[in-house]
This record gives sequence, structure tokens and C-alpha cells, in this order.
Amino acid sequence: MKTLYLYVLAITLFTSCVSQKKYTAMQDRAVNCENELNTSKNQINLLEAGLANEKNRSKSLEQQMEYFKSTNTDLLARLSDLSVVSKSGAESIKKSLEALNEQNKYIKDLTSSIQRKDSINLVLVMNLKRSLDNFEDEDINIEVKKGVVYVSISDKMLFRSGSYNISSRAEEVIGKIAKIINDHKELDILVEGHTDNVPISTECMVDNWDLSVKRATSIVRLMQTKFAVQPIRMTAGGRSEYLPKTTNATAEGRAVNRRTEIIILPKLDQFFELLEPPTTNIEGQGKG
Repeated sequence: MKTLYLYVLAITLFTSCVSQKKYTAMQDRAVNCENELNTSKNQINLLEAGLANEKNRSKSLEQQMEYFKSTNTDLLARLSDLSVVSKSGAESIKKSLEALNEQNKYIKDLTSSIQRKDSINLVLVMNLKRSLDNFEDEDINIEVKKGVVYVSISDKMLFRSGSYNISSRAEEVIGKIAKIINDHKELDILVEGHTDNVPISTECMVDNWDLSVKRATSIVRLMQTKFAVQPIRMTAGGRSEYLPKTTNATAEGRAVNRRTEIIILPKLDQFFELLEPPTTNIEGQGKG
């Protein structure tokens, strides 16, 4: 009987121990999930803040459009009040109205394009972050600046010191970026190489200008030959040491400045056409 009692007691203690371990493991998993959720919420908040800024710009353009509409209405009212209008005066008013209508159309088109661009940028950032989630954040930074998407990759991930030969690890990164780029044929790509201010001079490279350009061309060449990005969409450029993100006075700062930036932007010819205002000139009109 005593032996049976001890056996039951041992089973009870063992079961309690196992349950406690499972409970602790579940608690740890819950904490990890909550931390990951908070990180995702912070990223979404940053993107929403950027989108809100662009919406404010869009609202300002819409207000300008409303101003032109009200001016148009006022001119029509004045025209109806005139009992006698000379031929030249009527023609001048007509041209003024046509010019205002062109301005209204331009602002409406520009507002629509800005909203569409903001939506595309949001999708790009979310897709890039999701695709590159398994890489360290300190090596890859994705952000929207000046209305376009920047993907900044540290050179320690891409190249050996003083070299422009791409590492196998870097090919995986470039491949993921290229896949998303190929999903958006309406966008162009500018690849910029950046260095620190430490001088370099070898048989293959004259200086940091040379190194930054060769690194940029290595990236676009890889995108073209291995990942089928159309070369007509790409531009390679070197900025040398002259556009640092931080100070070059420390080793940490120099490491940050050694980077390659892949900038995803609208096709430049379409972009400049969009920014060109109507050519109709209303100055000097209105004289009868």
C-alpha cells in the first residue's frame, strides 16, 4: 500500500512539472509574438504618416483647383452682366476662361498622379520589407524619400573591402529586389554607389569615384544578366564620398557611408511631362 502511494505521488509531481514547463514555453511564445506585432505596427505607423503628408499635398492642390473654379464662375457672371461687350473684349475673356480650364485640368491630373504614386510606393515598401525580412535591418534600409522608394544596402553585405565583385549572399538580396522591380514595369531604377572618404588607388581603380561607379555597374549588370531586368530601365552612377549619411570621423560612420542605393522612381520622361504646366498664357489678356 505504501509503495502504491509513493508511485501515485511521483506521477503527480512529474505531471505538474511538465505542465509548468509547457506553461512557461507558451508564455515565452506569447511575449515573442507580441514583440513582433509591435514592430509591425511601428512600421505601418511610419508608412501611414508618410501617406498622410502626401495627402496634405494633394489637398493643397485641390484647394488651388477650387480657387480656379470660383474665378471661372466669377468671370462668367461678369460677362453676363455686361450690356455691351466689344469683340476684342469678348475674345479676351474667352481666352482667359480657356486658360483657367487648362489650369484646372492640370491640377486635377497632377493630384490624381500624386495619389497613384503614393499608393504604388506604399505597395513597393510593404513588398520589399516582406521579401527581405530574413536579412538584418542594419544591412538593408527601405524608406520613402522625396516621393520615391530608396533601398540602401551596406557594402559589407555586397562587396569585400576595396572590391566591386558581388558576393553570393548579395546575389540573393539583389534577386529578391529584382523580382519586385520586374513586377512594376512602369518604374525605372537608379543605382548609386557611395564610399567613405578613405582614399583608394590600385591598378584597377584610380579613386573613390572609380570604385563607386564600378560597384553601381556591377549591380545593374547582375540585374540585367541574371534577373532579366530590362537595361533600358536602369541607370548606374557613382557619388564617391560626397553624399555621406553621417560623419566619416569614426569607423562606425564610415561603415554607414559605404553603401549602394537602389532608387525606384517613375519613368523620367513621363514624370517631366506631368510636371510641365499648360502653355496657355493669360498674362496681358483682358484688355478690350
